[in-house]
Amino acid sequence: MTRKTVRIAMNGVTGRMGYRQHLVRSILALREQGGLDLGDGTVLWPEPILLGRREHALREIAGRHGLDHVSTDLDAVLADPSVDIYFDAQVTSAREEAIAKAIAAGKHIYTEKPTATGLDGALGLARLAHDKGVKHGVVQDKIFLPGLLKLKRLVDGGFFGRILSVRGEFGYWVFEGDWQPAQRPSWNYRAQDGGGIVVDMFPHWEYVLHELFGRVTSVQALATTHIPQRWDEQGKPYDATADDAAYGIFELEGGAIAQINSSWAVRVHRDELVEFQVDGTEGSAVAGLRGCRVQHRSATPKPVWNPDIPATEVFRDQWQEVPDNTEFDNGFKAQWELFLKHVYADAPYHWDLLAGARGVQLAELGLRSSAEGRRVDVPEISL
Repeated sequence: MTRKTVRIAMNGVTGRMGYRQHLVRSILALREQGGLDLGDGTVLWPEPILLGRREHALREIAGRHGLDHVSTDLDAVLADPSVDIYFDAQVTSAREEAIAKAIAAGKHIYTEKPTATGLDGALGLARLAHDKGVKHGVVQDKIFLPGLLKLKRLVDGGFFGRILSVRGEFGYWVFEGDWQPAQRPSWNYRAQDGGGIVVDMFPHWEYVLHELFGRVTSVQALATTHIPQRWDEQGKPYDATADDAAYGIFELEGGAIAQINSSWAVRVHRDELVEFQVDGTEGSAVAGLRGCRVQHRSATPKPVWNPDIPATEVFRDQWQEVPDNTEFDNGFKAQWELFLKHVYADAPYHWDLLAGARGVQLAELGLRSSAEGRRVDVPEISL
């Protein structure tokens, strides 16, 4: 075996997602398993360079995990020819400029979403990367999670027949920050900092719907701010200028209709923080992040509406659990592995900056739909 060191500049690892899912659960997990075997006698050994604005926080993380390289100088790191890949998990408002610099420096790009604050910027990055000839990928983690992998298995196997509708429920109560600390950063609730649940979650819904059921062709959304005042990390009150809930209807290519509610102001009464119900002519399924239950046409009961008597059926008991049938790895790590194989073994990969731009487009058009109170078409985009 030949070990090849891959130096990855990781910008934004002091944040919750950048640290937990990308550094610890993905890159460090790859190191713990001995690297990534490419299958040709080469093992990739990821060497992260922790990049950010707060040197003390970076050094604390590096010390905790026995890492050697930290920097607060983006330009210097990008000028280093030994750095192969630039990864970005910063706040959205800082992402576009940093990625553009990394592309200009000839680095391969892997980034969280949204890739930019607007479609023009997101498409600009995709075109820059294409023209520069660097490889690029965008995190689309939900489709790598067990529940949605099982759902895709059902779709690919023709379980549903003709798919009629998709209904999604996502969200949980994010504390305001006054009497209990908020479990999301305060910038999420400031539009001027790139916050808002539409900007955050509609890119997820775009790739989930696109990958499993068909391209989104129109959107009708209502975005709102249910909690107008929150308290920041220092305990100071601030006005929430970004939407914290969005209610969307999406038409899909092929005729299916998706309805997805997204809210940081909802208390959970479901099995998982996100669930999708898919109904088709031959069967239905309910999938979360891990589990997936089905009800086939041949086993569908015949309920009768009668509000005068209490329900005697336990409706959840009428569904069958889809077995795992395989071991599922962490979704973020699974996509990191695919991207690294794409860069170093030229494996196929289509979750690129253009795919990321589609997510930004859907968020932008969703906000337009809400502001104008009408359904908006979603045109196809290309380089």
